[in-house]
Amino acid sequence: MKLTPMRFKEFTWPHNPEVYTVERRRRIAVHPVPFGPCVMQELGGSHQVLKGEGVFVGEDAYGRFQELAGVFCQEGPGLLVHPVWKAERAYFAALEAVEEPRPDFVRYRFEFWEDGGGYEGGLQAVEAGEGGETASAAPAAGNQRVHTVGKGDTLWGIAKRYGVELSALTQANPQIKNPNLIYPGEAVKVP
Repeated sequence: MKLTPMRFKEFTWPHNPEVYTVERRRRIAVHPVPFGPCVMQELGGSHQVLKGEGVFVGEDAYGRFQELAGVFCQEGPGLLVHPVWKAERAYFAALEAVEEPRPDFVRYRFEFWEDGGGYEGGLQAVEAGEGGETASAAPAAGNQRVHTVGKGDTLWGIAKRYGVELSALTQANPQIKNPNLIYPGEAVKVP
């Protein structure tokens, strides 16, 4: 079976890395209870981390490593195409030469963090007091109201402000995975 070559942004590996590790963790908070056991609270999943190790061999081994290092220095996420797992939008988080590079052999380690698809344009700074109602961009929604989250806003506060039930607000916004965690600049649909 021929595997797809691994790619990130404009770099394609001449041969796939030798070792891969895919790591997923769950975020859990531990709350001590006086005179009792700890209580744990699940805070949702975390980002996926793809780690690996490989070698570049041949006359151009060090040149290939320098090429990969150049891609590492580029800012922002890119599409990571992996030979076995689905393609992900990811950040190139770490690159390390494992031993002293020779002109014909370089062993390296790398790490990619999946982006998760949120915040397509990146996080945006929002000044305090900038939150408020805005017109909806979706014409099919009719009279749908949209609130732009300001610094200090909570879903409970937004629900109270517009006179809607908190449960209705959370149902109208399935993109908000953790109702206790909203960010300035985020759009919240008000039913």
